Amino acid sequence: MRRARLIETGEAYYHVMSRVVDRQFVLNDDEKERFRKLLRRVEAFSGVDVLTYASLGNHVHALLCVPEREDISDAEWIKRVKALYTKPQALDIIDHFTRLREQGYEDAALAYRQRFTDRMYDLSEFVKTLKQRFTQSYNRRHGRKGTLWEERYKSILVEGSQHALSTIAAYIDLNAVRAGLVEDPGQYRYCGYGEAVGGSRQARRGLQRVMQSEDQSGAWSSVHAAYRKLVYSEGQARGVSETGGPTKPGFGEKQVDAVLKANGKLTGQQALHCRVRYLSDGLVLGSRAYVDDIFHRHRRRFSAKRQTGARPMRWVDFGGLCTARRLQLDVISISP
Repeated sequence: MRRARLIETGEAYYHVMSRVVDRQFVLNDDEKERFRKLLRRVEAFSGVDVLTYASLGNHVHALLCVPEREDISDAEWIKRVKALYTKPQALDIIDHFTRLREQGYEDAALAYRQRFTDRMYDLSEFVKTLKQRFTQSYNRRHGRKGTLWEERYKSILVEGSQHALSTIAAYIDLNAVRAGLVEDPGQYRYCGYGEAVGGSRQARRGLQRVMQSEDQSGAWSSVHAAYRKLVYSEGQARGVSETGGPTKPGFGEKQVDAVLKANGKLTGQQALHCRVRYLSDGLVLGSRAYVDDIFHRHRRRFSAKRQTGARPMRWVDFGGLCTARRLQLDVISISP
């Protein structure tokens, strides 16, 4: 059964996840770099802001801000078309628009322009464009056909508070550490934090927004220090097993039974798995007031028997964050 997504009107934040079909590890370093570049091109075209992201061997994550839709000038429209399309494609699109207008077909010109602007400031269109274009590129280079991605993408709606955004961002940037690819997330080139450490102003602006820094003029050192401490505290608290080795995702049924018999008391390793489940399947994440507000405004999406929206994130101190789904009893099949 397909789960309906919650899409907010106006500015909203989303944690988006997608897996490669059959969970094959096809994204090597070259593919991850191509994905990163395409991600930034789609970002420039769509007006959707990438706050951070992570590209792994068989799946990708992104924390996105979808601003409220706004009108853009012809000059801005041309700039965005050039950002996404190849030079010949962009020239054809712009020339067609210009000819329609010069020939006096103003309504036709505006309708043609609208075909592109309708794809901007839209979460589904952002993900669709990103995944389809990467699939087409990958298939051409590897002589294959068909979809590259497994089913629909997953997304959860995230409150725009520093606490909620930084919790999700740190989780995303720690993926490569949890997968054993690097010891320091700053060493991983294919995530927002690694890109920011490498000097990317675009990636740094995303993390400045995550940390809600008032100084957007270049005080990266203070933002970096605060975010790095956050990432390491998150990783140290829940990213290491009791024996000191790296944790691995996934609970067996016996482990779940043991947790229930222990009245929900978890080891550090088990707490990490629950955290992964919450941050990927919670539907909505934020304060109790935020989740309840979303619940009431999207009441028809939930069971008629349900009276309240917010569900506390159990077993670990999440600083009061809640989700819209009660997940603590459904944690057997988990992946980071």
